Order: sequence, then structure tokens, then C-alpha cells
Amino acid sequence: MRRGADASGALLAEPGRFSGVLGSVADLLTVQDGAADAITAALGAAADAVAVSGLDAAVDILTALKSEDAGQATLMIADGRLQRVPDRDGRLQREPDRDGRAQREPGPDGRAQREPGSDGWPHWELPAEARDEASGGHGMSDPASAMRAIDLVKAPGELAGTVEQLLDGVLVAVDLRQGLELVRADPRLRVVTRDGDLIGAHWARGGSAGAPSLLGLRAAAQEAAGRLTEAERRGQRAERELADATEDEDAAREALAEALGGLQEADAAAAETSGRLGTLAGAARAAQDEAGRLAAAIAAAERAREKDLAHLADLQGKLAVEEAEGAAGSGRAPGEAEGAAREGAGDKNALATEATVARNAEMEARLEVRTVEERLRAVAGRSDALASAAAAERQAIQRAKARAIRRAQEAAVADAVASGATIALAAIERSRAMADSDRQAAERASQTRDSELKGVRARIRELAAELDTTVSSAHSAEIERATRRMKLEQIAARAGEEFAIDADTLVAEYGPDVEVPATEEGQMSASYDRAVQERRAKVAQRLLDQLGKVNPLALEEFSALEERHAFLSTQLEDLKQTRRDLLTVIKEVDDRVQQVFASAYEDTAREFEDIIGRLFPGGEGRLVLTEPDDLLVTGIEIEARPPGKKVKRLSLLSGGERALTAIAFVVAIFKARPSPFYVLDEVEAALDDSNLQRLLQIFAELRDTSQLIIVTHQQRTMEVADTLYGISMRGDGVSSVVSQRLREPESA
Repeated sequence: MRRGADASGALLAEPGRFSGVLGSVADLLTVQDGAADAITAALGAAADAVAVSGLDAAVDILTALKSEDAGQATLMIADGRLQRVPDRDGRLQREPDRDGRAQREPGPDGRAQREPGSDGWPHWELPAEARDEASGGHGMSDPASAMRAIDLVKAPGELAGTVEQLLDGVLVAVDLRQGLELVRADPRLRVVTRDGDLIGAHWARGGSAGAPSLLGLRAAAQEAAGRLTEAERRGQRAERELADATEDEDAAREALAEALGGLQEADAAAAETSGRLGTLAGAARAAQDEAGRLAAAIAAAERAREKDLAHLADLQGKLAVEEAEGAAGSGRAPGEAEGAAREGAGDKNALATEATVARNAEMEARLEVRTVEERLRAVAGRSDALASAAAAERQAIQRAKARAIRRAQEAAVADAVASGATIALAAIERSRAMADSDRQAAERASQTRDSELKGVRARIRELAAELDTTVSSAHSAEIERATRRMKLEQIAARAGEEFAIDADTLVAEYGPDVEVPATEEGQMSASYDRAVQERRAKVAQRLLDQLGKVNPLALEEFSALEERHAFLSTQLEDLKQTRRDLLTVIKEVDDRVQQVFASAYEDTAREFEDIIGRLFPGGEGRLVLTEPDDLLVTGIEIEARPPGKKVKRLSLLSGGERALTAIAFVVAIFKARPSPFYVLDEVEAALDDSNLQRLLQIFAELRDTSQLIIVTHQQRTMEVADTLYGISMRGDGVSSVVSQRLREPESA
């Protein structure tokens, strides 16, 4: 914040710095449409004020702004004692009375105001005498009707009382003429017009449109937002209607396409049926011709059969005659009889042959008749089937014609629907275009207002920047003057303190008009030269700095340092004595460690040589110190040579040999420094039977003085044990311990 600026923006931008800030009055109040200019004129500077929670908060904020030189701010103070209960519409009303009904605000004459008018605006009831005076010859259509400003505003509960006090006695008139008549009728009133002109009995304010107020800008923004929302809503509704019409058009087009497809299918089916009917008619005619031919063949076969039957009967008659004649001639002479018999036999054979031929011909005629009858029945069945198919095709043609008629009707309906959809689509497109134009107009109006608001804000920023520049320049000049004044005062004070010379004497005797005296013998005095005198002053100051300043506390500082030196000397001597004592203790500990280590090493080396000789019969081994002159840092090397080998390094031995060597070293330590018990974990796993037997002998020796706990899988090791412990898992998966004592311990 800067000096002389409007601090309202800072209060709203940093509400945490100032307690009790409720927000901007323009944001907290809700004004009915079209009444923003009137309410702004009625509220005056309070329309752009910042709302605070109470009088104490207002005083604290003003005090803070004054202390920080942050500018001025207009505050609207919320008074809880004047709170009003909003009605259902959000307008202010008085607290409920004893009967639970909300009290009406009384008019200027003490009577309750009327209900809102038919146009939705509340009205103010003038006194009777005021109505008579206002209606006397001025041509007002309804002089008794005016709107109360308080009823056009919705305010939160904490600001309701304050807003009511500010708008008390303020009416909203249509124009200045009606406002003039209202003020003349009742001089106690203040009247504002919808254009923002304010009229009172003794003063007035108004004119052409001024700079937009926060309420006006907020109302304009809300109106633009409402118009934009309405345009978007209309656009969305038009888009939905367009989508529905598009869907209906698509459905109609699909129905039309389906009807056309069905009509085409019916035409194709009709053509196919006609072709099939022609084919069937040709087949029927061919079948009829075939039936006629077959009937003629049957008739011819019947005639041939009858002829053959007649011929067969004739032959049979002849055969009977011949047989009768043969029987009659049996009484003739032998010669005649033989001749007649031969002649009869020849005739008989000829007749038999003819009879056989006749029977075969009859059989063939019968077969041919049966074949012709079967073919006739087949042709008759095929003719019936073709007739049935022809009837079915005729019915299918009739159904196809009916379906084609129905689909033609559906196509006509679909065309009508498509036409209606096209008309609806055009109407929807026009509605959408109108909605788009309204929305674009609203957007352009909003952009125009935004650009105007941006221009005003830019101008405000430019003026604020110019003000800041001017204030900064003034501050810089004031600071420079103050600095020079302080410097002159310091010089005068220093001259008075150090040289006991006042400012006037200093200027008179040592001013730039006085010649500078010579500093060395034989040198003449010279006129004042500022650069030369500044160099001389710097040289003199440097010499003075080299001399240093007089220290009046040097004796006290020397005494303190001497006491500190004595204390540190005593402490140093104590540290040296402590160091000597510690070195003595360390020497004694080192000697004791060397003595104990030497004794343990000698015993272990002796036992190791004995054990290694027993584990390796014919072999040898020893322990060697790496630093025999310094037992505190020395290491131990193990040398072992099995029988028949010359190597001594452990890395060149086999696994079993290395294991025996390690066991020998451990057992040597056990014997050199015995312990009550030992725990060994599978130390003999890599040994064969002979080496294991020698190791078990050594274990038997150790058992005389100590207890051995051995973890092993070797059977021979288990055999020499006194007690065995085994871990086994039962069937339920739980481990159990199994123990077995092999021999009783020997009595002492």
C-alpha cells in the first residue's frame, strides 16, 4: 500500500491482516434488475465501501491504515442490534411480533405499506394530503405509487440494519418529474431515479452517466452473465431440438430406404414369380402333352394286349382241337398213327412255341402297361404339384402386390415425415442461428464492458504509477535535504564537542574564503583548494589511525588476562600430570598383558606340539610368533607337517589335514587353559576312521577334566558318548527331543 491511495483494495486483498473484514458491499448486496444505478446513487460512497463486522473493527482498521500511512478507506459498519429478518424473497422485514407475524414497515404517515404491485415492484403509500397535492394538475398517472429503495436490496443479516439506516426515507421514482412531485409532496423524503439521479428537499445530485460503480459493474456483469446463460440455454435447447429432428429425419430416411428396399424386393419377387409361373406353365403343358402321349401308348398297349389275348385264345383252341384229334386218332393204324403223331407233335411244338411267344408278348405288354401307368401317375402327381405351386405363386404375387401397396403408403408417409423434419430442421436452424446471434451479442457486450473495465483499470494503474513516481521523487528530495541537514548538524556538533567552536566561528575562521596556513617552515600559506585539503585530511586520518586510540581500560584488561593465564597454566600442569599417570598405567597393563600372553603362548605351543604329534604319528607342528620382539602386536602362525610331506603351510594341506590341525590348535588351547565344558559342532565330519579314532582318544582325555557337548553325525563318536540327544519331527510336524543314556556316570 502507498500513501494517499485507496486502501479498499488492500483490505479486500489481505483480509487476514485486518480482523472483522466481511467483504465488499457490492458483493454482499443483491439488487433487483434495473435498480443498480438507483441504489448506487442512494448509498453514495457506501456503495463502494468495505463491510466490517462492527465499530471496534472499523476503528482498528482506520488506526492501522493511519499508522502504516496506507491511504483511506470507506467502511460500512455492521450493527447486530439493527439486524432484520429477511423474508422468503430475501428482502428485509422487521422482527416478528408477539403473534408470530412479520411486522410491516410503516409509511411516512405511520400506516403500513401496501403489498407489492402486479408488476412485482413493492410500492410506497403516500399520505392522503401528499397524494392530493401531488395529483393536483400535474398530469401524473399514479402519483401515489413509488418504490422503496430498501425493498429493492437483499442484504445479509449482519448488514441489514446498516443498509436500512442508509436507505431510510429513500424512494425510487421512474424519472425526475415524478421524483420532483414526490419531494414536493413530502420534503422529508429522498428520491432517486432509475438513471441514478438523487433529489432532496435542499440538495440534488445527478446528470449524465458518470464512472460506473462497483454495484453497477456487478449488476452489468450479472446481467451479461444471465443473458449469456440464457443464450447458452437456448442454444443447448436448439441443439437438443436439432439433434431430435436429425434423429427423426434419420429414422424417416431409414424407413423410406426400408420401404424402397421392400418395394424393390417385391418387384424382384414378382418378376421371379412371373418367371416361375411361365416355367411352371410350360412344364404343365409339357406334362399334359406327355400325359396325352402316355394315354395313347396305354390305349395302343391295351389294343395289342387284347389282340394278343385273342390270338392266345385262338391258339389254345387250336391246341385243344389238336389234342382231341390226337386222342381220336389213337385207334388208327400204326403207320397212320405214327405219321399222324409226328405231324401232331410238330404242330404241337409249333403251337407251344407260338404260345410261349404270345405269353412273352403278353408279359411285355403288361410290363409296358404298368410302366406307362406309373409314368402317368408320376406325371399326374407332378401336374398336381405344379398346379399347387402355381396357386401358391399366385397367392405370393397377390401378397407382394399388397405389400408393395402398403410400402408405397409407408413411403408416402416417410416422405411427409421427411418433409416435416426438413421444415422442423430449418426452424431449429433458424432458432439456433438466433440463439447464436443473441449469444454473440451478449458476448460482444460482455467483451465491450470487459474492455471498458480493463481500460479504466489500466488508467487507474497508470495514474497510480504516476502518483507513485511523484511521491517517490518528493520523498527522495525530502530525504536528500534531511540528509544534508543532518550532516551539517553532525559537523557543527562535532566541532563544538571536539574543538569548542560554534558553526559561525568555524565558517568565519576555517571557511573556504580563508587561506590555509603552511604546515612546514618556509612554506607560504595558500588559498583553499578542496581536493588538496581532502587529500591532506585523508593522510592525517591515516596517520591518526596508525597511532590508534587510547585505551583507558588497558590495566583492567591486563589483570584479567594475567589471571586467565595463571588458570590455564594450572590446568595445563594438571593435564600433563594426568597424562604421566595414564602412561604409567598403560605400561603396567602392557607388561601384564605380555606376561600373561607369553605364559599362555608357551603352554599352548607345548600342548600343540604334543597334540599334533599324536594326531599325525610321525609328523610334527609348532606355533611361531610373527613379531617375537613385540608381543602386543604380534601374530601367530601355525605350521604343520604330516608324515611323508615337506609342506608346512595350511593352504597346501588336504581338507582332513587342515581340520586335524585346527582341532589340534583348539585342543591345545583347551589343555593350556582348561574350561568346565566345551561345545564342538561337527569338527570330525571330514575325518576318516583312523584319524577319528585318534581324535576320540584326545576327547576321552578332555572328558576327564571337562564336559564335552558334541554335535555330530559320526556313529563312532556317538558310541563313546555318555548320553545322546536327538531331535526328531513327529507326524504332526512338531519337533521333539529324544534322549538316551548309554552309561552311568562314574561315582566320585
